[in-house]
Formats: sequence, structure tokens, C-alpha cells
Amino acid sequence: VQIVESGGGLVQPGGSLRLSCAASGFTFSSYGMNWFRQAPGKARELVASISSSGGSTNYADSVKGRFTISRDNSKNTAFLQMNSLKFEDTAAYYCNAWVRLVNYWGQGTQVTVSS
Repeated sequence: VQIVESGGGLVQPGGSLRLSCAASGFTFSSYGMNWFRQAPGKARELVASISSSGGSTNYADSVKGRFTISRDNSKNTAFLQMNSLKFEDTAAYYCNAWVRLVNYWGQGTQVTVSS
């Protein structure tokens, strides 16, 4: 199993970024996917989740209405569209999947919101 995130970067407050999570080594369309984030000195937190079909999504209260999780099962890729970014969204963002009772993580992509 391999999970690779991309799309992070430096953005001004109010800006947008789209993160991608490319997965391989398992039947992507059979598993839910998650995005977590971890800011310096803080615990890793769940940001958003999406079901295997994409028909069900859940969000942390802190990002509801601003972030959108989606997936393209034909491309084995999940996405996190982040709009109206705030300083407090600065963190390393990680894609995650539970596959056959094993928890897999990508290497993370850094998102920095700064003026």
C-alpha cells in the first residue's frame, strides 16, 4: 500500500488550495479515505472523511463549509478542496486509509497560511 499526498504550499488568508492523495496497492474503491492534519505542538486531528463510494462525507466542525473532500475512484485519488483558508489551518496534512485492519499514512504535505 502506498499513499502519496501533494498540493500543499503557502497561501494567504482567504485563499484556496486543493490537496491530492494518490493511493495504490489496494482496491481503492472499496475503502473509505480520511484527511488528517497536525500543527506544531498539537495532536493529529481528523479533518474530513469520505466513504468508499463517495456518497457519504464527514467534516470536523472547524472546517465545515470551507473544505470539501471528494474522490475519483477511476484514478485512485482522493482530494481535499480547501477554501477560505485561515491562519489556524496551517499544518501538515495527511491522507489515511484503514486497509485490511492496517492503518496506512502518506508522508504528508505542508499547508502554510500566512500573509
